[in-house]
Amino acid sequence: MIELFDREGREAAFCRDGHSVYLWDGTPAAYIDGDAVFSYSGRLIGWTRDGWISDEAGARLLFEFDAVGGPEKPRRQTKTTAGPRGTKPAKGTPEPVSPRPAPSQAWSDRSFAELV
Repeated sequence: MIELFDREGREAAFCRDGHSVYLWDGTPAAYIDGDAVFSYSGRLIGWTRDGWISDEAGARLLFEFDAVGGPEKPRRQTKTTAGPRGTKPAKGTPEPVSPRPAPSQAWSDRSFAELV
């Protein structure tokens, strides 16, 4: 299981199959297609690379424990057990993907949860 943490070091999301991303409480949140991350409505959220999920502008949203590069990662806070995975909704038609931006060294001003 891939565990994803936010800019505060809190558990935020997880991915068990390399494609479906759930919020920590088990709510289906997004899916990964190639290196693009989409909400289930089909809206582009951002990108995945080197253990990071970045927003559409390249600013960092979430990180894996062993993520490479990016801004300084906070110390992970005490972890709880992830919630049971909810039923995934149908995928909407994905938006056209714009060129991938260069990865930023900064954290996004937004949270992953507010983008999904």
